[in-house]
This record gives sequence, structure tokens and C-alpha cells, in this order.
Amino acid sequence: MRRFIRWLLLKPVLWATARFSSKPDRARIFNALSKLYGNIIRHPGKKGLVIPFELYSGKFIIFSDQHKGARNGADDFAMAEPNYLSALDYYNRNGFQFISLGDNEELWENSLAQVKKNNNRTFDAEKKFIDRNAFVKIFGNHDLYWQNDPFASLQLKSIYNAEIKIYEGVILVVEMGARPLHVFCTHGHQGDAQSDGNWFSKFFVSNIWGPLQGYLRINPNTPAYNNEEKTLHNEIMYDWAARQKNILLVTGHTHQPVFESLTLLESLYKQMQAAKRDNNSTAMEALRKKIGKSEREFSSVSIDYLTMKPAYFNSGCCCFSDGDITGLEIDQGCFRLIRWTLEDERSQRSVLEEISLEQLVKRL
Repeated sequence: MRRFIRWLLLKPVLWATARFSSKPDRARIFNALSKLYGNIIRHPGKKGLVIPFELYSGKFIIFSDQHKGARNGADDFAMAEPNYLSALDYYNRNGFQFISLGDNEELWENSLAQVKKNNNRTFDAEKKFIDRNAFVKIFGNHDLYWQNDPFASLQLKSIYNAEIKIYEGVILVVEMGARPLHVFCTHGHQGDAQSDGNWFSKFFVSNIWGPLQGYLRINPNTPAYNNEEKTLHNEIMYDWAARQKNILLVTGHTHQPVFESLTLLESLYKQMQAAKRDNNSTAMEALRKKIGKSEREFSSVSIDYLTMKPAYFNSGCCCFSDGDITGLEIDQGCFRLIRWTLEDERSQRSVLEEISLEQLVKRL
């Protein structure tokens, strides 16, 4: 039956997706990000929180795009769950605050009942942060339900046994010299014609349109799966961030890690340039191997990657096909891009990129 309905509706659904879900629009995204940032600053606690922290003692872990599912063949999170649980245990034991940056639950392809039933261990691990008042939950386009359903708060209470509020963003504030640094975190779907419209359009997407696409297994062009969309999304997010003063923008949404405005491939190319200048043949050989692997994952490089301001970051995702997860840490005055991977059936944390916040501010 599903196959017949898919055959019947495939062309209409693809047409409607192309007609009503435009590519990322610079003006729309700029306006949405500026409006959200301003709302959080002026009215903290409504659209989002403002959280001050000390430079060397503040501890945050930012994960996004878990897409917790129903443990069926379409559940992208199933392979990553062991790394995710190990990571949360590590960060909870070490006193980190946890920012879950949207698309935490895959509510386009699954009912909430399915997700609740099959993710008890992960919800229990997240609850430990709630018990310490160290959990911030942000909504994304695949879990818009948390923002627009009138019964969402009751569902959250049934999951976590606690009342928690869902936000669109959070601003972390650290005093550094004459002007504080703001780390503005949001999922990154802002400006999307489907997911960031009025109340009715959000309700329609999260309760009808998205689940219909999931049931029919029709994948629309979204940044998470489309390399052209990823590149354009990163460019626009970077352009907005680069125009701000003392603001770092942190998003998810694309499933593509970005650190200091560079994708992993761009960072490796930049390191290769430095190795060539230093005539470091050992480093060059190691970088060639890493670049060869990364070129299979990243399809484009920004033409000005050597001169970009380090103003934009992306946490990547917690649903890579090999079970790895990536995230962003703020700890001991540093910003880090980290990866958790299974090695000999044990989860291991590795630092992919790192920079001190003081160095970062000097380069903004």
C-alpha cells in the first residue's frame, strides 16, 4: 500500500516541495537571525535564555541533530546511541551544561509515541542534566512539535518527569575585556520558508507535511542531505556572523561540522598551506591522507577560506552512518570541536579542532 501511495503522490509532493520550500534566502535568514538574537537579548526567558559564564570555569557541551527514532531501518540515531550515551555520561560527571541544539527527536518520520518508547535510555541520560539544572533544549525543524503543539509541555513532563521549557535559541555570555563575547546558539533552520513561517505553516509542516514525506520516504532537498544546500547554508550563516561584533554563531541543521567558519576539508587545506611554508614533509604526508578521506565527504571549498573570520561554528550531528557523533565544547577557556567514536567497542573522545576564546576574540 505504501508503495502504491508513494507512486501516486511522488510527483505532487516533489512539486509542492520545490514550489513552497525555496533554497536558503539570504535576506530572510539575516532577518530571522537578527530578530531572534534581538528578542533573546531584550526579553530573556521567552524565545531563549541568556546564560553568563566565567571564562575559565564555564563548561558547555553542544550537541545537535540526534534525530532519535523508532529503532527501525530508518532510524539514523540507532548506530550512534552508544557514543551518545558515553558522551553524556562523561559530560555529566564532569559538570558540563548540555545544550541540545534542535532536531533532537525525529518527528517527521515517527510518531512521538514511537520515539518515547524506544529512547528511554537516552532520555534518562539527558534527565541527569535536568536534575542539575544544566539542560537547555532547543527545537529544530524536525521537532517543531515541541514549539507549536499545545500538549508539548505535558509530553515533555512525561518523558523527563520535570517541567522544562523549549527555546529557539540561547546566548552564552562571557566577560572579556571591554566588551563581552556572545555565543549565539540556535538550530539554524531560521529563514526556511517551510519551517520558519507563521503558526499555521509550522503546525502544518510538523504535523502533516513532514510526517507525510517520512511515511512516503520522499527526501526533500534539505541541508542535511544536499551538498549544494549545505554549502549555501554555511555561506549565509557565515555572512551573517561575520557582520556582527563580538558574536559567535553556533548552529546545527546541516549535519556538517564547521569550526572557525571552516569545514573540516577547508581546515585541512589551510593546515597544508602552513606545512608547505614550513617545508614539513611529515605533516604534509599525514595531511594528504586526511584530505583524501575528507574530499569524499565534502564537495566544495569556499574561495576565501584562507581569510574568513572565525565567527561561525556548526556542531555537526549525532547520527553519522558509522555511529560517530560530533559536538562543540566550551571548557577551560577554549572552544573545541570533538568527535566520539567506537574503538575496540569502547567510546573514545578526540579533539578535532581547538582554540582559546581569547585568541578567537582577537581574530574577530
